[in-house]
Amino acid sequence: MSIRLRLTLWYSGLLAGTLLAFGVAIYLFVNWNTYADLKEQLRVQNNNFHIEPSLNFLDKINLNPSSNSIVQKDMFIQIVNYNDGAIQQSNNLFFNNIRFPYEDVKANPKEGFVKIKVTLKEGKYDMLTYQRPIVVNLNGEPTLVGLLQLGVFSHNEERFLHGLRTILIFSSLAVVLIAFTAGLFIARQALRPIERVIRSTEQIEKGSDLSVRIPAIGPKDEIGRLVSTLNIMLSRLELAYNELDEAYKAQRRFVSDASHELRTPLTTIRGNIDLLERMWEKVRASNLNEHNGEWLPLDADRYEMSKEAMSDISAEAKRMSTLVNDLLSLARADAGYTMEKTPLELMPLTEEVVRRAQLLPRTAEWRVGDLSPLLGVSVTANHNYLQQLLFIFIENAFKYTPEGIVELGALRKDRQIGFVIRDTGIGMNPEEIPHIFDRFYRADESRGVTVGTGLGLSIAKWIIDEHQGSVEVTTSEGVGTKFTIWLPITFSDTSPSTIIEAADDVDE
Repeated sequence: MSIRLRLTLWYSGLLAGTLLAFGVAIYLFVNWNTYADLKEQLRVQNNNFHIEPSLNFLDKINLNPSSNSIVQKDMFIQIVNYNDGAIQQSNNLFFNNIRFPYEDVKANPKEGFVKIKVTLKEGKYDMLTYQRPIVVNLNGEPTLVGLLQLGVFSHNEERFLHGLRTILIFSSLAVVLIAFTAGLFIARQALRPIERVIRSTEQIEKGSDLSVRIPAIGPKDEIGRLVSTLNIMLSRLELAYNELDEAYKAQRRFVSDASHELRTPLTTIRGNIDLLERMWEKVRASNLNEHNGEWLPLDADRYEMSKEAMSDISAEAKRMSTLVNDLLSLARADAGYTMEKTPLELMPLTEEVVRRAQLLPRTAEWRVGDLSPLLGVSVTANHNYLQQLLFIFIENAFKYTPEGIVELGALRKDRQIGFVIRDTGIGMNPEEIPHIFDRFYRADESRGVTVGTGLGLSIAKWIIDEHQGSVEVTTSEGVGTKFTIWLPITFSDTSPSTIIEAADDVDE
């Protein structure tokens, strides 16, 4: 059952109940008001009509109206004597051959109004009667001896009330039917925007196009707010979907590039191992045939070939180890790994980096610039990762500076401390700056100009982000590149108290 039909049924049911209660109230009021005059006439006649019981010669009780009884016009009177069964009637009853039905003495009739039907030549007519039991004291005990019935015609009133009932019933049914039809139409018109919402969402579902929006038509009512909310939700879904799609594409590129990077050293290692196996197999066969199974030293050429093969295997193994470590670091970053950070003084850490950087393989001159801004400066950082961060930028500078200078310096600005790594190497196109922190991105697209995995700057960016820092890049092709790494300074909690103590000393 649709919500439109349910709303209409609820509305129609509520209306029908209201009309029923209203109709019953009207009918009861009209009924009471219609019979009020008749009942009042019967009460007055009852008060004015008196019965004088008397004993006849047969010791039977006679029930005769008193001489002072007043009979109103159009009033019908019947007296029932339970002793001898005699019934006395007014002339209008007698001549019209009408007899009121009455209750037997055993039924112990009660005083009150009773509606009856009487038969005339023209048919049956309604009458309203008022009956009053006649009780006399016999032998000191009250005894029911008869019944007084007073009646008036109520046929016109009953016809009026019957017509009123008919009108109320059929008019209520007509109103409910009209209200149901109108309510169904109004509900359809009111819920038409929801149908548009359903059609739009079905279009989005079938077409898988999250850029489709539901048209907002009409006033800003509940449905208008619903449409607005759905459009906002669709915008967020589209954004999330696009981000997931980009992440999926990036993951595919990541896997593809990682496979490519791992395949190259593996191919080199397998080739060199095959070469060593063939060479040593030849040496073994030659020694077995010529020297009776005794092993002789390798000749110079074979020794050099073995040495070169072993050197290639070692280099490629180191390259694979570096690549695996880089991939592990990025996997930790993707998994939401949180570094353990503590307050750390920068000068001792930087001096250690400067000392170890002198031992890195390089062809450029290594210089240490002004590091005085680092004196007394602490940051909340992870010692190992912060060292790795500096080595990534320094090694990257050495890698792309075949000749020239690589320099490490420092500067301070407001509440931040900056490491400056500057080189006079090959530089790069400034348009490539937004991509240099992407995984496996290499400025030299041939991947053969310099050796590397293309993951170092991605790891560096992760480390910077974990330390709530930032990085600035300035570069020019053929001139060189400058990286400035900014980290927030950690200020000691005791510094305010120290200032206060100094102020106290001055006052003294």
